Amino acid sequence: MNKADNLASAAGQSHSAPSSIDLLIVGGGVMGLWAAVKAERLGLKTLLVEQNLLGQGASGGLIGALMAHMPDRWSEKKQFQFDALVALEAEIAELEAATGFSAGYRRCGRIIPLPKPHLRDIALRHEQDAKTNWAQDGRQFHWNVLDAPPVAGYLADASMAGGFVHDTLAARMSPRSMGRALSAFLKTAQNVTVVEGLGVSSLDPDRAQATLSTGETVSFGHVIVSAGYQSFPLLQQSLNLVGAAPLGQPVKGQSALMKADIDPAMPVLFLGGLYVVPHDDGMVAVGSTSEESFSEPFTTDAQLDVFIEKARNLVPALENAEVVERWAGLRPKAIDRDPMVGSLPEHPRLVALTGGFKVSFGLAHRLADAALSVVQGIEPKLPQSFLLESHIAVATKSS
Repeated sequence: MNKADNLASAAGQSHSAPSSIDLLIVGGGVMGLWAAVKAERLGLKTLLVEQNLLGQGASGGLIGALMAHMPDRWSEKKQFQFDALVALEAEIAELEAATGFSAGYRRCGRIIPLPKPHLRDIALRHEQDAKTNWAQDGRQFHWNVLDAPPVAGYLADASMAGGFVHDTLAARMSPRSMGRALSAFLKTAQNVTVVEGLGVSSLDPDRAQATLSTGETVSFGHVIVSAGYQSFPLLQQSLNLVGAAPLGQPVKGQSALMKADIDPAMPVLFLGGLYVVPHDDGMVAVGSTSEESFSEPFTTDAQLDVFIEKARNLVPALENAEVVERWAGLRPKAIDRDPMVGSLPEHPRLVALTGGFKVSFGLAHRLADAALSVVQGIEPKLPQSFLLESHIAVATKSS
């Protein structure tokens, strides 16, 4: 068997990979990067392989909005997301202090225009729900229903039939800056080796071996599969889920980056699927589409033009703003929509960490904790619907 110390040179890296691997992480997007950071802190000898470059794919997008579920009908899933979004602020501060790299994070809040009168009644109920559910350790976050936007001049038409919501829990970060900060942390890691340009073609969880894209094999104590939408067929094959429906699918998203003179402290704007997210570098992200049917996964088209035009009509500062980048990519949507994390009793060495879809950046740090709990033999603290076995049950029933 080829040992891991031969792999780095095969992938063009200058350093040596460890010969004895506690943990193999497949995929270097935001999920895999956070898992590697957590593994480093736990002292696990880890090899992270990424078939392209770190922080690309869906993790290399533009938007970076961090928004919570509605504060009503509280559940363990909503509590998990709330706790993760609150904790992320300190996680990022620790990461930035360790690396000197900014993740472009700001708890900026969110504005939601209410174009129809009946939406105000619903929002008022949510306002009360937030007072109960959006509180932690003396911090209270609000879902305020207002007659006018909290910031004058930000929106072109400051009149809406139902008014406006100002959500003070929402935040934003720069996906690419986050990827750079996580990658920078791993460059000085003592326990984690990262190899780009190296993929995994198959996994044998029972023999604890992976076959790499070079044809070599590597043994592991555990493997975390965090390869975005490509995780689904790899998990399906590795777990021998014959006859089950696909565990997930890619969903195309399109977004744009515009150069505009907008205060980066402005809230995220959300209206009918449209996000407008001011960032620290004078850029404003606009998007994004959610397309389950597509022929050109990485090409933008007229659907993005519609979002750009809506943003120009809504935000005066964007009316003549230059579009400096158009982006398209594929996000991983698990069969039951929620993130997919954990292992199966019959295959305890293989751990899923994927399926974040639109919530990956807000939850990845906590989902990585859960995945590492599995690696340590500890039952993860996760909503039932997040568990791998729950998704497999849906896939089996749907077949």
